[in-house]
Amino acid sequence: IFFMDGPGIRPVLFEMGERLAAAGYLVLLPDLFYRAGPYAPVDVKTLFADPEKRAAHGRFFTSTSNAKAANDTRAFLDFLDSRSELRGSKIGITGYCMGGGMALTVAAAYPDRIAAAACFHGGRLATDADDSPHTLAPKIKARVLVAGADKDQGFPPEQAEKLDAALTAANVNHRVEIWSGA
Repeated sequence: IFFMDGPGIRPVLFEMGERLAAAGYLVLLPDLFYRAGPYAPVDVKTLFADPEKRAAHGRFFTSTSNAKAANDTRAFLDFLDSRSELRGSKIGITGYCMGGGMALTVAAAYPDRIAAAACFHGGRLATDADDSPHTLAPKIKARVLVAGADKDQGFPPEQAEKLDAALTAANVNHRVEIWSGA
């Protein structure tokens, strides 16, 4: 399962999913903004450069959450279980940006189904919020990779350290990395 980022479903996410599929994986890229209604693919550069467009897009971003994604995952798993292409019951999940926290939350919500979880460019993964993904570490059985960027204010070094400490304390097989120049 590939958890999307905040701009929503657009061609580049299909391309990312296709790369995974080309490597032999069955890929599900759910539109997590379904609660807010239809939308046209956005130009990310325009979206982040134009405050009005970003504000208007906010209704989509706020229509989902880590908890809602975890609840939705029950239906995703049921769908995948109905597919003859699925081999076995264990699956991998990945999340990009907004989807990163979702991936960690889902790994905790379905520990017997999620074998591997990856988070790329995730933000707010280890905060003081009660629902911060790092607090779920004791429930995670999956192998975990978290890759952040050195120029990303959404996942600063102190959050990386806090997440790494939580995963270590929970004996989760993991790597938390900050990539230079990313």
